[in-house]
Amino acid sequence: MSETTTYTVTGMTCGHCAASVTEEISELAGVEDVAVVVETGAVTVTSAAPLDPAAVQAAVEEAGYALA
Repeated sequence: MSETTTYTVTGMTCGHCAASVTEEISELAGVEDVAVVVETGAVTVTSAAPLDPAAVQAAVEEAGYALA
């Protein structure tokens, strides 16, 4: 059964921002889907198993943004 978690990412302003965050999070093991809403900063991640919050934070930071 898939796990769905929503994170809030700060600093995103455009589609390119969303694409960067999506690309980094998608590289985490087990991630099945990433949906980003730039206007609210919401990033909904669907994964095969619960993700390590530190790994998600590192991926977001690698893209140049921060978790709220």
